[in-house]
Amino acid sequence: MRRYLPALAILGAFAAQPALAQKHCPLAADQATFEVQALRSHLVVLATGCPQTEMYKAFVQKYQPTLQANASALTAWFKKRYGARGQFEHDKFVTDLTNAMSSDATVLGGDFCPRDGALFDEVMALRSGTELASYAAAKDLIPASVEICPGPATKPAPKPPVKR
Repeated sequence: MRRYLPALAILGAFAAQPALAQKHCPLAADQATFEVQALRSHLVVLATGCPQTEMYKAFVQKYQPTLQANASALTAWFKKRYGARGQFEHDKFVTDLTNAMSSDATVLGGDFCPRDGALFDEVMALRSGTELASYAAAKDLIPASVEICPGPATKPAPKPPVKR
């Protein structure tokens, strides 16, 4: 029984993940932007963890215009949401996303590459970059631990008036 506990814990965590990952953006276009970034980050983890750098290069080359447009949309979203802190928050989001995916891959261990390696073949079989968002959404790649489309940036509470 003891040797099954770690496996059961891992399965339980992954079984709960889809329910926890139901975080959506108010606008469908924003949701799609975050989904494509999640796909890109997941493929980065695959490329580095499963020595598939050439496949990642081919992905970027094939979808370069779509990926550049998506990166610009994501940058604009963070700038609109956070103002001057937009680039910092954008970079933090992408780092957190990639780190969470990398942690998930580590938990899977030797099963990660065989399980997810087919993503490159699937994504390269898409007819155009316009299919990336729907493909990424169907894969539900955003880890539950990563919040997408967070609420408005919090502003410091106003200072109380000074009594004299």
